[in-house]
Amino acid sequence: MSERQIVTSGAVWESRIAYSRAIRIDRHVRVAGTTAADESGHVVGHGDAYTQAKYVLNKIKSALEELGASMDDVVRTRMYLTNIDDWQKVGEAHGEFFHTARPAATMIEVSRLIVPDAVVEIEAEAVLPPGAE
Repeated sequence: MSERQIVTSGAVWESRIAYSRAIRIDRHVRVAGTTAADESGHVVGHGDAYTQAKYVLNKIKSALEELGASMDDVVRTRMYLTNIDDWQKVGEAHGEFFHTARPAATMIEVSRLIVPDAVVEIEAEAVLPPGAE
């Protein structure tokens, strides 16, 4: 059986709904939907999709690194926006982080997110190269 490694952020939702910020099994890493809520639960970049997306992508980057992966290992992202008109702002931030990896990506509009005032949520999947420990 493969060893399961997890990363937690300490967010109240993790214990309440029983999930992890990120999980690694073998060479596969998955990062849960991530919003721009800081350690105290306050949203960073209120109403600013670009600022929120950059904050989220930095949180994703940190979670990946804790599990031995990098942004270049990401093969899939999903971006959820409360206003699809923000697609260019979120896309710009995404491009800054993934200009080399260019993962398969989906961007969709949703009516709202679990964190009030969050306008974007992003999740990511990575696959480490063969032999990665």
